[in-house]
Amino acid sequence: MVSGIPQGSVLGPLLFLIFISDLEDDIMSTILRFADDTKMFRKVTNSAEGLQLQQDLKRLCDWVNKWQMEFNIAKCKTINIGSGNIAYDYSMKGRQLDVVMTEKDIGVMISSNLKVAQQCYQAYHKANRMLGLLKRTVKYRNPDILVRLYKSLVRPHLEYSSPVWSPHYRKDKLLLEKVQHRFTLLFDDLRTLEYSERLTRLKLWSFERSA
Repeated sequence: MVSGIPQGSVLGPLLFLIFISDLEDDIMSTILRFADDTKMFRKVTNSAEGLQLQQDLKRLCDWVNKWQMEFNIAKCKTINIGSGNIAYDYSMKGRQLDVVMTEKDIGVMISSNLKVAQQCYQAYHKANRMLGLLKRTVKYRNPDILVRLYKSLVRPHLEYSSPVWSPHYRKDKLLLEKVQHRFTLLFDDLRTLEYSERLTRLKLWSFERSA
């Protein structure tokens, strides 16, 4: 290697952002960028609009060819949203892009129907697994200690980017609430109480209230 920037530096990300600052020049579609993650989208209800998006993809490929910064095309995917979308076939450098129904975007699962069931299940699974670890490794059931650990290690999985995907369906809300319900049952002296009373004793609140 004859050039480069040390990993983890402050200067590296700044220089990278400067380097790709002209990425969307001459692009007709909308582009969103976060670090090295790039999304491009537009309304596509007919072949002409689909062709326009394909031409914008070609412009992106021309840009990376010019500046020698390749896209990882294997990770590039298409997601079609909306009933009026004609599901045009898109490609980059001769390779057709995979069409997916769900895709993770900065930690949040985006579905083609814009429902959040997949995100709720993912958050539930991660939080439930962390709660199980907490239950197995911490034997001293002091409420002050466990509540702090719960807020630090478990609940963040359920609240990550929740303003973006806040669930609407009751089944999704109940799924997330199950994790906290399990946590309140870790304390023997609280098990006979109603769930709302257990939350009050532990100075917690339901997810529906916090949404």
